[in-house]
Amino acid sequence: MTLTRVLPSYQFNEVHRTTVRATPERAYLAIKEVTAPEILFFRALTWLRRFGRRGPESILGAPERRPLLDVATQTSFITLADSPREIVVGTVVIAPPHALRTRPINADEFAALAAQDGYALATMNFVVTPRADGTCDVSTETRVFATDESARRRFAAYWRLINIGSALIRLMWLRAIKRRAEAERT
Repeated sequence: MTLTRVLPSYQFNEVHRTTVRATPERAYLAIKEVTAPEILFFRALTWLRRFGRRGPESILGAPERRPLLDVATQTSFITLADSPREIVVGTVVIAPPHALRTRPINADEFAALAAQDGYALATMNFVVTPRADGTCDVSTETRVFATDESARRRFAAYWRLINIGSALIRLMWLRAIKRRAEAERT
């Protein structure tokens, strides 16, 4: 997996998977096309995360008609890999106070942050695995690596608050991918 090359070490993670009764190509397109309203509870959970406040366009404030991965990678996440087999995105969750920029502009900059103190780096992937019957499995894994003990403690407190909601969003995201891919079967 590309995710393992991008972020081989991590202290926090979650993994979810589903079987999609559609071709791997359809599943890949569905991953790229799913919008926030298609993900059950997404709006409610992100509203809670924002404490009900409105904010700029982001993954937490995604417009209704734009694919969620597009919104994510045009705001706080960067694309670390994109192939029909695996999509990997990453973001900086915690940065040290002296950091001038918290969003790396490419995969090399993202990887370089793993060697610097004070960061918590998050990655998420979607993997499409073909099955012998022409369908596929789709999985998603979220990993977070804190580069020092202080960042690990800070992120651990945050993770305790958001972990259940994060897992629910990932499960519902997979359900939306499955629904979209299977609805478009011919």
